[in-house]
Amino acid sequence: MAKKKIPEVRYRASRVCRTLGNPTAYEMLHMLRSGPRTPRQLAAALGVSVAVVSDVLRSLRQLDLVRYEVKWRERFYWTKYDTVHTLTAALEALIEIILADKS
Repeated sequence: MAKKKIPEVRYRASRVCRTLGNPTAYEMLHMLRSGPRTPRQLAAALGVSVAVVSDVLRSLRQLDLVRYEVKWRERFYWTKYDTVHTLTAALEALIEIILADKS
C-alpha cells in the first residue's frame, strides 16, 4: 500500500512544529517578540555560540518565520508574523492546562 500524501498546509505546519521543538529556536522567537536583535545579542542572551544561533535562524528563515535587514554590517532579525507569537502563547496555555491537570 502506498503512503498517502498529506495536504501541503499540514506538511508545512508539521515542519514548523519540528523546528519549534528545538528549545533554542523556541526561545529565540520569544526574544524576538520584544523587537529586532542581532545574532550576537541572541547568542549572548541564550548562552550559546553565534554559530548555533545562525543555524537556528537559517531554519526559521527557511520556514519564513523570521526576516532580517542589514544595518552597519549587522543583521537584525525579527519575527515576520504576529501569528507566531499567538501560536507560542497557545502552546504555553496548553502546557499550563496539562500541568494543572496533573496536579
